Amino acid sequence: MSIAPPLYARPVREAASAAALTDDERSRILAKSAQFAPPSAVLPDGRRDLVGLSRAELTEILTEIGEKPFRTKQLWHWIYHQGATDFSRMSSIARPLQEKLAERFVVGRPQAATVQTSRDETRKFLFRFRDGQEAETVYIPDRREDRGAVCISSQVGCTLSCTFCHTGTQGLVRNLGAAEIVGQFMAARDSYGEWPSPKGETPRLLSTIVLMGMGEPLYNYENIAKAMKIIMDGEGIGLSRRRITLSTSGVIPMMDQCGEELGINLAISLHAVRDDLRDELVPLNRKYPIAELIAACRRYPAASNARRITFEYIMLRGVNDSEADARELVRLISGIPAKVNLIPFNPWPGSRFQPSTREQLDRFAAIVMDAGFASPIRMPRGRDILAACGQLRTESQRARRSSGAPDVQKT
Repeated sequence: MSIAPPLYARPVREAASAAALTDDERSRILAKSAQFAPPSAVLPDGRRDLVGLSRAELTEILTEIGEKPFRTKQLWHWIYHQGATDFSRMSSIARPLQEKLAERFVVGRPQAATVQTSRDETRKFLFRFRDGQEAETVYIPDRREDRGAVCISSQVGCTLSCTFCHTGTQGLVRNLGAAEIVGQFMAARDSYGEWPSPKGETPRLLSTIVLMGMGEPLYNYENIAKAMKIIMDGEGIGLSRRRITLSTSGVIPMMDQCGEELGINLAISLHAVRDDLRDELVPLNRKYPIAELIAACRRYPAASNARRITFEYIMLRGVNDSEADARELVRLISGIPAKVNLIPFNPWPGSRFQPSTREQLDRFAAIVMDAGFASPIRMPRGRDILAACGQLRTESQRARRSSGAPDVQKT
């Protein structure tokens, strides 16, 4: 792959102009997202899934069947703290109400179509949803402690077509709903027997969430926000916002909203330090170029020395891994509370890139670290089961295409 010389001619939109466009762009993004909405949470037999409902929505549907609002707290506890899926096991609820609830509702989980465990104990789930679509979720255990991260998908497929990413070759089928997003974490907990929810500082295996699976989370913001609010609720799963990281390629209007509403940790899929190269590697850059992305990072409200923004940088041999690239990266992020994750490229069938050499990885990392930024080299996990970064992909697009439904979102 040829590398063009640095280009800095692209103008940055004036702040006032950018602010004026933000609301319009956000509305456009949300409207486009609605075209790829998940299916109804109502089953063919008329029962409704309670997972994924907000507290207010849960109260509303209980009121509709003649129940008092205090039932919301009871059900919330059983669903999200105890992990119960069977109303008959909800012992604080009288049997007549258990039966009434079972007639009208379900507490669902995505079906684990396949579960693979890597030699390094990384576990990959292929979850199948009620409409037959599929997405992958990965649990990555910590190498040193009894804890780990659940890497959750936000979409079936992806709209961004990043050239180094296997998921990007699939195209977008649809967004995942709040129930499907929360359900991935709950089903992973089922797999590890981690119910009820640990309290306080009690050690937990599934200790963090990274929204780094299939899809661009900020192109499915409303469902992501609803799901994360459920997961952060202290009377249920109770995962702190400090333990949740959202990875984005740079959907700037939604980054601002995410920071204001959720305040979760932010990771940026950067992967290049020049617009001409990033335009090719991450096509979204053509709409939101590097200078605007970095400006959005500087104003992200949750960023601090205690909660640094992570810049993800996949290392591609002879493409973006030069020492000049490393020095430009340092210049770009100067003054931002940040760390840099250097990610060796994980090959997948048909990919045209090669991983950087270990020597070049070390030289690049040294430049970044000498500038005062933590710069760990993230060793691949689950590569033998195609569970490593950039390797997730399903066959859901094929099924969607055969049905005659649209399967690729253009943004």
